[in-house]
Amino acid sequence: MSRTRMLIAVSSPWASEKLVGPLADLAARLDAEAVVAHVAQLQDEDEHESDATQRGEQTLHLMTEGLRDAGVKTDGVMLFSDDTSKAILNTAKARQCTLIVLGLTGKGVLKRLIAGDVPSNLIRQTNLPVLLCPANWDGSV
Repeated sequence: MSRTRMLIAVSSPWASEKLVGPLADLAARLDAEAVVAHVAQLQDEDEHESDATQRGEQTLHLMTEGLRDAGVKTDGVMLFSDDTSKAILNTAKARQCTLIVLGLTGKGVLKRLIAGDVPSNLIRQTNLPVLLCPANWDGSV
């Protein structure tokens, strides 16, 4: 049996901080490795690309270091794409992931995700299980 490998897609530093504990616990119980992915995108037309990249690096750092500190073998991947769901799916396939976890965050980000319909696109286009962690969720899996 192959080892579980979770692709964890987080969209903000806030999501990383909020989800690192529950996802480290889930990874430990599944004896899973983690691939943390962030798709860098501009939040509005006035934002510079360097701001999106810096936010992405902070998001990745918080989640990857938090998981590593909890003993989870973890890689971080910064992605650049206009098609978030496709970037996540391609990375999950390339990294041979067996589960996709999406961390949904506050209203601004949630609106952006819904506008792009990332969760629905992922669920429709993948044969992997997808775990959605809503912004107001506070617990364990």
